[in-house]
Amino acid sequence: MHAITKQDLIAQLRDARRRTLQLVDGLNHEQLMGPKNLATINPLPWEIGHTAYFHELWCLRHRHQLDSFLDDADSLYDSININHDDRWDLPIPPMKDIYDYMNTVINREIELLEAEDGSPEALYLYRYALFHEDMHTEAFTYTRQTLGHPAPSLDPAPRQATPAGPLEGDAHVPACEYLLGARPEDGFCFDNEKWAHPVTVDAFDIARAPVTNTQYLEFVEAGGYSNADYWDEDGWQWRNQRQLDHPVYWRSQGQQWQQRRFDQWHPLAEHQPVIHVSWHEANAWCRWAGRRLPTEAEWELAASGIDKNTYPWGEELPTDERANMDSNVLGCIDVAALPDSDSVYGCRQMLGNVWEWTDTTFRPFAEFTPDMYADYSQPLFNTTKVLRGGAWATRSRMIRNTWRNYYGPDRNDVFAGFRTCSL
Repeated sequence: MHAITKQDLIAQLRDARRRTLQLVDGLNHEQLMGPKNLATINPLPWEIGHTAYFHELWCLRHRHQLDSFLDDADSLYDSININHDDRWDLPIPPMKDIYDYMNTVINREIELLEAEDGSPEALYLYRYALFHEDMHTEAFTYTRQTLGHPAPSLDPAPRQATPAGPLEGDAHVPACEYLLGARPEDGFCFDNEKWAHPVTVDAFDIARAPVTNTQYLEFVEAGGYSNADYWDEDGWQWRNQRQLDHPVYWRSQGQQWQQRRFDQWHPLAEHQPVIHVSWHEANAWCRWAGRRLPTEAEWELAASGIDKNTYPWGEELPTDERANMDSNVLGCIDVAALPDSDSVYGCRQMLGNVWEWTDTTFRPFAEFTPDMYADYSQPLFNTTKVLRGGAWATRSRMIRNTWRNYYGPDRNDVFAGFRTCSL
């Protein structure tokens, strides 16, 4: 990744905290707490306190051996040792006290950061805590979507998407030996990206763009959700348990299909990627269409090229002309938009818009060893699927071609879609 200065990092820390506060602003107590019976969300007062705790734990307590600002911080905010369902029953402080704690932590953190020497080693834990908060702001965003809360008021205000239409066809990727994963010289990375290792990839053809709403609608209207032939055993069981006949945030109103965005219903956007679909749904669509999901090695090669570019387009940092990220639009854009995002093989929007499911089960690379936050990756090995690329709510400062995300194949609440390969 590109080198970062202390002043850059301080600005990013403040920006992440500002986004956290914007994403809980305007919600009443009941909305903030949410229902206890959903395993995919947390009570937001607890979760924003947890993000501040993570900064304190790693940047203040571990790096500088300081005492916690709260006597009961570990018993309140340690997500590893506090069961999910117990988080609603904790003595969560009033919002004012949570905000005071958050401010105290970040102000002290920045004071200490200003005294660091600016080396990558010195800045590592600060960046780790920053990206942890960035991941939570994406979770705060999909929590508002899951619960049907109003769209957040962000500053700067999101811009309107410009229609761009569909993008048909496949890109051909020749066979090669490829280095999958992050290299030490790439800079900051997480433990599950370590380390780059050679893999043999056969030639394949991959869609230039993700599957769109229009393409997915054909599957829905063809009765794809009621035909067991298109689903594997786990997927069919999941579909029947959920009683779904279409993606979770879709509905049919007369002759028109609509999709819910936060608390508002809109006409289905024909040329935007289908989003909020599970791995099971993506796999079923592929079976129906005679396609398949890419492996993560195929996906990364199609994005990076044999030369392992940091981003699909090269080494330049993401911009609005190259990636729909940072909630700059507050939703998806058409799949033909952003031609400047094309990879060397001609694949578009491989970063941003929607996370893309792959066919790969999330497992450690051969040289994996856990980082200091030992439970970042290990608990999810072998039970989740790898996603790549980031979504419209993902922060562009942390994403790159080697980033591995992972969710259970049942998750249809996250900002996930998919692109496909020919058989």
